[in-house]
Amino acid sequence: MYFVHPQIKLSRFVWTKLSRKLFSYFPKKQLIFTDMGRSAFKIIIEKLNLQNSEILMPAYICNIFAPILENYNIKPIFLDIDLKTFNIKTEEISRKITPQTKAILVSHTYGLPVDIEQIRKITNNQLLIIEDCAHSFGAKTGNSGDVAFFSIYKQFPTLRGGLLTCPQDWEVRLPQTSFNLRDLISFLNCFSFFAFLFKKFGQRIAPKIVRKEKLSEAAGLNRVSLNLFSDFLCDFERSLEKRKELALLFQEELKMLGFEVQEAENNVFCYLSALVPANLKEKRDKIVERLRKYKVFCTRIWHTPIILNKEAQREYQINLEEFPNTKEAASRIINFPLQNHYTKKDIKKMVVAIKKTMDQI
Repeated sequence: MYFVHPQIKLSRFVWTKLSRKLFSYFPKKQLIFTDMGRSAFKIIIEKLNLQNSEILMPAYICNIFAPILENYNIKPIFLDIDLKTFNIKTEEISRKITPQTKAILVSHTYGLPVDIEQIRKITNNQLLIIEDCAHSFGAKTGNSGDVAFFSIYKQFPTLRGGLLTCPQDWEVRLPQTSFNLRDLISFLNCFSFFAFLFKKFGQRIAPKIVRKEKLSEAAGLNRVSLNLFSDFLCDFERSLEKRKELALLFQEELKMLGFEVQEAENNVFCYLSALVPANLKEKRDKIVERLRKYKVFCTRIWHTPIILNKEAQREYQINLEEFPNTKEAASRIINFPLQNHYTKKDIKKMVVAIKKTMDQI
């Protein structure tokens, strides 16, 4: 069985202390662990006094930002994306800046880093740069912007977890979280057997429980998640190189089937994401569904980006015609399974399943 979210192999489940090499990634930053990446983003808004302002941000980004923006009375100015990189079209930045714009949120989508220095030149250092590194741990991101936040559970089999990299003089105090029902579900979901059961029988129940357990206020990271992160960080570089090798192989196979893949330079492939062939656009969801019969469990992150949120469209008067590439990506995106412990044989098996599925439809 093949899953997109990080998985645990029993032989790797060993408790260790947090490795010092974590701090080598961010030598001049203060590191603050949070319960979720969005909690780190809330802290950034408050510390940089971005309430009641405008922020440039990708149109192709998670819908979880909508309630945060509303809560802090922030008006988002959306940027369309480049279909080759799935990252923002930098040529749109200059013409969308207004006197009320204080910052730009730059997302390193699916693990492909954006050139932050290029962003600085375009904005003439007039905007604060917030790096959304939710998908890009290990891609040498998080140091070039003014601040950055990570969602470590997207790349490591932790139960939850965010990481804020910020100036060393920031004072942040967070309540500690404890192991609860949400963490138990997340923990079980890191093992193939339980992940399969959740996918097959718990699609309606488990998400509701997880959403109910999420905290409204920013909090710290519990010790179980921190220990899991510490353990898997120890082997991170080696597993990352293997992941890149498998991702490039997978991408070549997908291209031969007519998929359009994300550029690979410096990509850490948090998600192995691709656009289905244009002629199969209307059958994307059917492809995802039928692949499950071959025990290949794909996702569609983000088939519902923030600009497709009906409330956001009304609130910010979004004209979807201004974001053709975002709409195209949302309708064609598939995120394929890619775990660090996969082999070339596993990739070949999934490619065979994809071929069969495309033939069937």
